[in-house]
Parts: sequence; C-alpha cells; structure tokens
Amino acid sequence: MMQEPWFWRAQGARANAVAAILSPLSALYDAARRARNAVTRTEQPPVPVICIGNATLGGTGKPPFALMLAPLLAARGYRPYFLTRGFGGRLPGPLAVDPSVHSASEVGDEPLLLARVSPTIVARDRPAGARLASELGADMIVMDDGFQNPAIAKTFSILLLDGADPGGRLFPAGPYREPLKDALTRADAVVSISDGAPAPLNSGKPSFSGHLASEVEGAGTRVVAFCGIARPERFFAALRARRFAITEERCFPDHHRFRAAEIEALRRLAEARNAQLITTAKDFVRLTPDLRDGVSVFPVALRIDDPDRL
Repeated sequence: MMQEPWFWRAQGARANAVAAILSPLSALYDAARRARNAVTRTEQPPVPVICIGNATLGGTGKPPFALMLAPLLAARGYRPYFLTRGFGGRLPGPLAVDPSVHSASEVGDEPLLLARVSPTIVARDRPAGARLASELGADMIVMDDGFQNPAIAKTFSILLLDGADPGGRLFPAGPYREPLKDALTRADAVVSISDGAPAPLNSGKPSFSGHLASEVEGAGTRVVAFCGIARPERFFAALRARRFAITEERCFPDHHRFRAAEIEALRRLAEARNAQLITTAKDFVRLTPDLRDGVSVFPVALRIDDPDRL
C-alpha cells in the first residue's frame, strides 16, 4: 500500500487545487461504491458479528482496538474469533491462522498479531470465513475490517475515527473511503482515537474516546526508528513521548515487505549513529526470522475511556 499523499490532510490553496482536479475521480469512486452496495447480496452469518471499521484508508487503529475488545468479550463468557481479509497475504482462505506455521507473506501481518490473542480466520470471502469460524467453535466474530463490505451482515458496527481529523475528502482527493455521514449512519457506536484531546463529534451514537499507549520507557535510549504503517508520524511521536532519542526516522509504504538489503542498510545506519533499531509489532512480524536479530519492538496497546460501558 502506498504512503499517504501530502495533500490528503493538508489545508490551503495548493491542497485545495489538487483536490479540485481529482474531484471527478472521487465522484466516480463514490458512484462505484454505491453501485456495489446496491447489487451485492448480503448474507446473514451463523453467529453475531461485531465489525470494527473506519471511514478512511488505514491508520485509525483497528487491529489494536480488536486486540483490546476480544479479551473483554472472553471475560464475559464469549468465544470470540477474529475474521479478517488478511491484507498483504497471498492465501485467500478461509483458513485458521497458525502463527507457528503461517508467515506474513501468506496471511498478512495483522492476522499474525490477532492470532496471538484469539483464534483468527483469514478469508477474502467474509461469509465463508464466518461459517468456518462457527464450525470451529466461535459464538462471536470480531471483524477488524470490512466496514464497507456489504457481503456479510453485521450485528453491531463500531466506527473508529481519527480524533484530529473528523471529516475530509473522498479518495483519491483525500483519505476517505466514503462520506463520513454515510459511515455514521451505519455505525452503532463511535470511538475517537486521538493522541490528545479528541475533536468533539455530535454523532448521536454512543461515543467513546481511546488512545494508543505503551508501558515501555525509553530513558534517552538512542534509536533508529523505522516502520511501514499508514500513519508513521504516530509511531515516532509515541517513541518521543516515552523519551526515546530518535537519531533517524525511516518510513516505508504500509504493509511493506522488507528486503534483506533494506534491513542491512538500517543496521549500518544504526551502527553509525551508535543507536538501536526499533520498529512496530506489525512491522516486526513482516521481517523474516533471519532479519529480526537486533531489531527491538515498541509495544503499544489501545486504552479506552469506559470499557465496561462499551
């Protein structure tokens, strides 16, 4: 997946001019979305489905939210299974993910992280994936994507929003998959994910606030930070907040498959800076085992303001 174009979240004359040029393509994109929804037959799954989605192309924390939600469900007696498309993996599924057997190139990076917490099904055909999950013992399905996918009926949909970006332009002029008002209409609850105070949103739906947090303390540790995620600036900001001394930042496209030459170049850079290599858990699972030596993981978890009410 590409990195975000500079004009997606920018304001001003230049960004507005680019958006104006791309607006006809945005209109075509939206028309295709509506046509797909109109002709797709929606299948009722055998067990309830909680869908965690967003209105934008990546970067709002769906996997961390899913990793937070599944234990809450399990603590209340449910047997939740994750169901995901497995973006970046070559296996179409439906299949049950085994982190000891499958690689990120086979099932994608996020399913490997999800499977460490709860059983995980990868399926491009979501109804088929839901049927497999039910056959394996699930009595609740948590989808960490598929909010815009009309093929499967959702029992409860949770819309994640970037607390600093409540609204914007449609793709390709901006990062939005659909108009925000359309997404809010289908949502049963809204969660604003923010590094600071979230922007107020009068959605008329049950609303929550959340943020990504880490218990790791950097204490001035010198690092070369690298990642291939949708919003790399959040990773770097989180490291600084925990007092890591970033000597170099390196960004790669979202879901990037790291090559040996790239990691070796980063190792040389870290040695020259007298620093350690550090990355996200999502990036780490995409590294082949022979490339992981000497690379530290910065762990984060999503915290929500009122998990019992959720």
